[in-house]
Amino acid sequence: MKEKQGRLIVFEGVEGSGKSTQLRRLQQWFIDSGWQRLLNAAGHCPRLILTREPGGTELGSRIRQLLLGDQTQEPMQDRAELLLYAADRAQHVDGLLKPGLAEGAIILCDRYTDSTVAYQGYGRGLDLDLIHRLNQIATRGLESDLTLWLDLDAAVGLARTRQRGTCDRMEQADLAFHQRVQQGFAILAQTYPQRIVRIDASRPEFEVAGQIQTVLSQRFEAWYGMKARR
Repeated sequence: MKEKQGRLIVFEGVEGSGKSTQLRRLQQWFIDSGWQRLLNAAGHCPRLILTREPGGTELGSRIRQLLLGDQTQEPMQDRAELLLYAADRAQHVDGLLKPGLAEGAIILCDRYTDSTVAYQGYGRGLDLDLIHRLNQIATRGLESDLTLWLDLDAAVGLARTRQRGTCDRMEQADLAFHQRVQQGFAILAQTYPQRIVRIDASRPEFEVAGQIQTVLSQRFEAWYGMKARR
């Protein structure tokens, strides 16, 4: 397989941790900070791609509705949920992520493989070895270059989501489930410290953004051997 030229940056965390908000803020910072102009001038990053799991493709958007939409009279079984996430990921990787990386794009992705380990593994209690095998099949070995784990207490995150009003199927799960998910992310961060960077998501939004921007600036300098100037 041809080595990818772009970079895959993933945002992870419990419900209400601010992933989507920070992803959009990072998109604007990438432009304002001068990094986009600098990388383009050097022949890197022809485009910046924002995407998510589940739902980053047309097929994935249909799977997302099955996974996160209103519950039906027939409850979704845990293994069925796991396999639907794997199907969404396989389509996403082959249809969007790998083609984008091959052309040198920087991809900002809201959730990826670590969410499956945290939610279906630690949250649902499914076999971790099975989940790792499915992730390998779905991704064909594609890992993130950097995962930003927005660490927030599960109870605080759930309170934020419920203030918004409507909650999706995953957000409707009880606090104990989300606490297990939070523990799963913590274990993953300890296991893969080179790939996963903890961000203190309990801080005000602009401070969280500052933490992320510092990490990204350092990584861009290491990856591309240059510094941005406004």
